[in-house]
Amino acid sequence: MNLDEVLDTLHLSEQSGHLISTEEGLVLNNSLLILQNENHFRKIFFWGRIFGTDNDYYVAYGYRSDAMHDRVFYYSTNCVNWGLLPLPTDYAKKLVPLCTARFQGDPALVLDVLLEKDEIAFGEPLTEPQVRKLKEEDRLSATIHLINHEVLVVPRGALYKRADGAIVESLAFEGLTPLEAREIKNFLHYRVPTQKWNTNLLTRDDYNFAMDFLDPLDVDIPEGCWLLNLTVSEDTVVLKSLYWPGMFFYHLLKTPRYGFVYFGNGIKCLDVPFFLNGLYPIYEDFFQGK
Repeated sequence: MNLDEVLDTLHLSEQSGHLISTEEGLVLNNSLLILQNENHFRKIFFWGRIFGTDNDYYVAYGYRSDAMHDRVFYYSTNCVNWGLLPLPTDYAKKLVPLCTARFQGDPALVLDVLLEKDEIAFGEPLTEPQVRKLKEEDRLSATIHLINHEVLVVPRGALYKRADGAIVESLAFEGLTPLEAREIKNFLHYRVPTQKWNTNLLTRDDYNFAMDFLDPLDVDIPEGCWLLNLTVSEDTVVLKSLYWPGMFFYHLLKTPRYGFVYFGNGIKCLDVPFFLNGLYPIYEDFFQGK
């Protein structure tokens, strides 16, 4: 969520099931403005809020030139004092999916993560259960990395890849139309591409590499892991991820305004393939609104 839109789009965050109060939004807006000036960021964004049992983590990021490769993340527990988020380690990224306990809200806390027998996260299957140590700050960093990699979204055409390889926001982007917004392939992952370069080329008649260099959402597995909704007036589209409940993306159609925010406990839902296949009928009825 862009700094300029934090106060203007508070009502949109209600659709994620959580709300930023006006007072909270004012404090957040002022502190992010200071953070932007101190670090000379071209733009700064409010990323979201991860709930903890004692304190919550507020997360923000900014960049100076490249909208993808220059992103620097910060976190805070009071919306005022921001700390630099360390880069995620491979060790933490392997342990995070195995953490089922909620965040505490203390970055210095060291967690005990139980690895069951035959666990293969670190290569060979374990012959007996083990306990590994993980600092909560490292867990926070790895969790944000996974959410960024899997569910951060931009509309097609919002980012532009220049001839020198730099990725910038497109000044020519005027927003998707209601017809375009109904197709999940017109929304792209905001990450370094992992699919083959010709993934879009083979499926689009209007292919343009400067815009279609990112991975589209329609290749995500399983089909149906994204919820796409248009408002009744067809002026706003909303995307939600079943894998990461609390992730919320919005785009005001026919305008260049869009954003995403995360309000959740930082724990991935691994049961999505099961209830999409009808193995969990209770969950299936819930997501279909029955």
